[in-house]
Amino acid sequence: MVQRDPPTAARISERVRGIKPQRIRVMFDLAAQQDGDLVHLELGEPDFDTPEHIVDAAAHAARTGHTKYTANAGIRPLREAITETVDPSLDPDREVIVTSGGVEALHLAIHTVANPGEEIVIPTPAWPNPISQARLAGANPVEVAMPASDGFAPDPDPIVDAIGPDTAAVVVTSPSNPTGQLFPEPALEAVLDAAVANRAYVIADEVYRQLTYVDPPQRAAALVDNPSWVVSLNSCSKTYAMTGWRVGWLTGPADVVGEMTKIHESTTSCVNTPAQHGAIAALTGPTEPVDEMKDAFHARRDFVVDRLQSVPHVEAAVPEGAFYAFVDVSALPGTSMDIAKQLLREYEVVTAPGDAFGAAGEDHVRLSFANERERLALGLDRFERMIQDSLVT
Repeated sequence: MVQRDPPTAARISERVRGIKPQRIRVMFDLAAQQDGDLVHLELGEPDFDTPEHIVDAAAHAARTGHTKYTANAGIRPLREAITETVDPSLDPDREVIVTSGGVEALHLAIHTVANPGEEIVIPTPAWPNPISQARLAGANPVEVAMPASDGFAPDPDPIVDAIGPDTAAVVVTSPSNPTGQLFPEPALEAVLDAAVANRAYVIADEVYRQLTYVDPPQRAAALVDNPSWVVSLNSCSKTYAMTGWRVGWLTGPADVVGEMTKIHESTTSCVNTPAQHGAIAALTGPTEPVDEMKDAFHARRDFVVDRLQSVPHVEAAVPEGAFYAFVDVSALPGTSMDIAKQLLREYEVVTAPGDAFGAAGEDHVRLSFANERERLALGLDRFERMIQDSLVT
């Protein structure tokens, strides 16, 4: 009889074993196990419904037979709409690929440009996916802490210092998740120059670029004479309230995008076909729904910033984009995860612990203001009460 190992001795790759569950989702799952009137401030998801004209376009596509496989890189009308939105000089046939959200775009980029053992430089605090995806690719994520004393405003000097002959890519997210800070053009130019000098790519995460409360930042690819070392990714998720539709895209030099398409073919084949038709409507349709959402986020940003400034013992830099406040809670006892769990269990507020975004995020929690004003007010009242209770002497 063949002897089989018990289930606990399953043979799992070391790369997969080394990936820990994201703490944002850990908090989401803990909240699902708890009853009560929970205020959800943990997920980066617009609370608005997808605009009707987008839903109608996808429904029409499904009802009229657009339910088959598409080209791996996506339907051409969508790739054309992406080029018109991003950069009309792009070749929709060779320099654009439609992906299953921004997450897959990042996955394709890192796996295509990084060899095992090479380095991916990531300014932190940062969205955790570049860190985990670098490890899954066998590359080494190099976290470069931005100065907490300056609200994590991007500082190019330590990033440039981290770029060297072993660097495969630098991931630049502007505006930042979780801090909402923008990369100033001079800082981005310095990083681009250092990367190109070392034959390293810049992976420009521009998912929140259209959700800014100042002038939108210049695209990284537009700041260099030859953008052959820049790969850009974006998504419909945040701007158009389409998180569940899973439509994103990636643009870059034709030779690199062609290699990415091979991975895409082997993982997801192509993006959901009706969703691609919905994305065309998102990119080419009326802008009023997007403007209304952006105005609402702006008003909420101002409300949250004003409210936090009235709370003693905490600080938060004013976010320039996205819909997060990254709050310094170092005055409170415990780790950021301890504080997040206490907020959930005792005060029914769900947040993301700062260490979910790299070691530089410790002593912070991320609050998403993609929620109704009344719920934000309730959550912040409870947050202040926890601070008062924790610091009573």
